[in-house]
Amino acid sequence: MSQAPIRVVIAKPGLDGHDRGAKVVARALRDAGMEVIYTGLRQTPQQIVAAVVQEDARVLGMSILSGAHNQIFPEVLRLLKEQGADDVLVFAGGIIPDEDIPALKTAGIREIFQPGTNTDDIVAFIRKEVSA
Repeated sequence: MSQAPIRVVIAKPGLDGHDRGAKVVARALRDAGMEVIYTGLRQTPQQIVAAVVQEDARVLGMSILSGAHNQIFPEVLRLLKEQGADDVLVFAGGIIPDEDIPALKTAGIREIFQPGTNTDDIVAFIRKEVSA
């Protein structure tokens, strides 16, 4: 009996209008056998959390370039907890300064992938964390 594929929501929070990186990651995860739901651009934290809950996703990946990560990511984490979905594995990527990473990880972002990350590393991270 084979296991069900890992369900992943890939989201673009905030007013950021650039989604190439999110689409590259979504395709890599899909090619790796995961079931990927891409929310599209300009999603609010509420829309992102609603998608995670509705899709019964095990993983949430957020990509942000706008600089609003210190406001948006903690709000998404708060809403996930409020909805009883705080067991969802959350990772992020995009343009996130090194000095912001420790606080985001403390808030609950499990990993942050910066530009240039090999998509195989993201696939391996998700598989390792979901099987743990």
